Amino acid sequence: MKRKVLATLMSTVMAASLLFTGCGGSGSDTSSKGGSTGGEEEITFMFWDDLNATEDLISLGYKDVIERFNNDHKGKYVVKPITTNLEEYYSKLNALVASEDTPDVFIVSPGPQLTDYVAPGVAAPLDDYLAKDGWKDTFTSDAVFSQMTYDGKIYAVPLNTAAACCFYNTEMFEKAGAKVPTNWNEMLDACEKLKAAGYTPISISAGTAWCLSMVAGYLCEAEGVDLAKLADGSASWEDGKLESAANKLLELSKYFQETASGDTNDVATAGFYNEEAAILIQGSWAIAQMNGSNPAFEDKCGVFQFPGVDRIIAKSDSLCLSSTSKHPEAAAELIKYFTDDAAQKYTAEVGGKIPVTKVEYDKDKAPAQLAYVMDVFANAKGTFGFYNESLPTTETGSHFDDTMVAVFLGDLSPADAAKDMEDYYKENCR
Repeated sequence: MKRKVLATLMSTVMAASLLFTGCGGSGSDTSSKGGSTGGEEEITFMFWDDLNATEDLISLGYKDVIERFNNDHKGKYVVKPITTNLEEYYSKLNALVASEDTPDVFIVSPGPQLTDYVAPGVAAPLDDYLAKDGWKDTFTSDAVFSQMTYDGKIYAVPLNTAAACCFYNTEMFEKAGAKVPTNWNEMLDACEKLKAAGYTPISISAGTAWCLSMVAGYLCEAEGVDLAKLADGSASWEDGKLESAANKLLELSKYFQETASGDTNDVATAGFYNEEAAILIQGSWAIAQMNGSNPAFEDKCGVFQFPGVDRIIAKSDSLCLSSTSKHPEAAAELIKYFTDDAAQKYTAEVGGKIPVTKVEYDKDKAPAQLAYVMDVFANAKGTFGFYNESLPTTETGSHFDDTMVAVFLGDLSPADAAKDMEDYYKENCR
């Protein structure tokens, strides 16, 4: 039952393809891969940001990688980006897969989302490419490939590592007399002080469901939710832990911005770096967005670990190679460019993300927030994944996300949410 959704992947994406081809996409270009332009063979690269319009520093780094590749392979290969937004990315990628026009290289998150491209053979194994010229040896350890390995073969290459943290406005905290919280009660106390001082305590997106789900994941972690036991049926979502976590989510939501229910991830993040709120609970990939859009804000942006938990949510964005690419060697070479020293130094020194290779970078050049995030990593007792990337299937992850949004909106009580998740698992996951 756990993987029955994979058996219907292609029929699902065929339906998505009708929407995609009928509506088109702002900032996206979907003409066939593998063609030639002016004598150069075309390689398509699909990403979840507009590389020409973005201010996100990580995205601008990816644009630089593509330009370097094109310059080095001038007259032979040219990379054509296919760009969209994060909310629509997977539906548009699936539409291209269904139309047998899979991009040569595409970004994907590890876990069930990657499995959805490995299981039907959309993604190609990368071991032979990684073995050439010592490429694999440049990575910090084999552990970076753990979530990308299936039956002993590697199907994706990580680009960076990020952690979900609490970013805070140090100036607002100081003026409100709020202290950096280390447990749940201190978190509520800090929010109360910020609110009393006239500040919106927290900026968050419920319009982008995984953002709210990220907070719920931390609250579930604090309650001791065990995903492995839930999957095999030795634990139940109705054991009180999810209900308690959902109640805490409602308690914390009193301090969200008024527009949280409709705000997207980008809007909520902008609300923080534009100093409309004191706290942003978000992944450290937001550093590049914040510093790219408002560089002056870096000096007053602190970071603390989500209070009340010992582990942190961590993830990496990764690149896959299409199994149907007409130029697999060149496409693999493009992926390698994203992990070379120039790209990985940029990742740290400009983008503020943790490199996945052994590259040496200038810590004095890197954003101040990166050092704070590294401290969070050093003090944590371990990591775990986003819930929507850690549950048995992508469908299950989306269902959890939507259930947490329903709790926030008042459409489901915490107890009903727990029952809903348990019923869903019985029907689809065990």
